Amino acid sequence: MDLLINIDVPDMEKAVAFYTRALGLTVGRRFGEDGVELLGGVAPIYLLAKPAGTAPAPDARPRNYARHWTPVHVDFVVPDVDAAVERAVEAGAKVDEPATDRVWGRIAILADPFGHGLCLLQFSARGYDAIAG
Repeated sequence: MDLLINIDVPDMEKAVAFYTRALGLTVGRRFGEDGVELLGGVAPIYLLAKPAGTAPAPDARPRNYARHWTPVHVDFVVPDVDAAVERAVEAGAKVDEPATDRVWGRIAILADPFGHGLCLLQFSARGYDAIAG
């Protein structure tokens, strides 16, 4: 099974600038004005132009790009979480929780310029094995 990650954004060029600068992703393909494929992770990320106020599905709440968090979100594993946070902030991210140490490594919680919550993770040598039962 392949995995594709889709992120709705109201401003495509601002989104491309953020995700390439903050995370070092590169533009793979462009699909007109409505989609951009970003490469550089283990799965491609597709930025999809979706204006605020439009509904993602029938009977769904309209898109709202104010700060939000969903039960499904994207975590980006990086080699140095502190350097990654610095790059992300310079690119327009907001820090919700600065990097903190956990048994398995370090985590910082941020929001991209469109209000989407995301985490930056740096695993220790044991990673999640440090907490696996």
